[in-house]
Amino acid sequence: MPHDARRYVPVLLGGLFKLANNRSPAEAFAGIPKKRAYDLLEVRRFIERHGLTRFRRNPHFPVNTLKVMRGAIAAQKLGCFEHYVEAIYVAMWEQERNMGEDSVIFEVVDKAGLDATGLLAAMQDSDVKARLLENTQRSYDRGAFGSPSFFIGDELFFGKDRLREVEEEIMRQQKQDPKP
Repeated sequence: MPHDARRYVPVLLGGLFKLANNRSPAEAFAGIPKKRAYDLLEVRRFIERHGLTRFRRNPHFPVNTLKVMRGAIAAQKLGCFEHYVEAIYVAMWEQERNMGEDSVIFEVVDKAGLDATGLLAAMQDSDVKARLLENTQRSYDRGAFGSPSFFIGDELFFGKDRLREVEEEIMRQQKQDPKP
């Protein structure tokens, strides 16, 4: 997928679940051990297919991501979004850090060479909080009910297992509307 064709929109997953009257798969399928086992198998297959050799199942998961998502909004405003997201994802899914704790967020962001004090302060900014709520509502209004959700034009694709379909839709739309 071309870099300029994507735009990451931070949302509050718990808020999206609430709006959509949805629950996390861990909660929804808690009493179905075979479903849980199959989901773990699918995760393993996805990891192998995509060569994600550093992925670790985070023992702190699920984590309250309210602050890291506010941090993503703040990082967009401060122009360090991609660096911020990379640091957070590595900490969460490779280093097994508890990204729900302020001290861990500060340490991870600081170690990544970002302005940790400025980012954590910006997480408390009313504009940042409002933008996260607006993003969440707008995503729900477009049809999102969980994460990850991908919109290609008006087409919704849900789940990491839909990445191939996302790429196919991008190519289909580019063929219909080629740019000079």
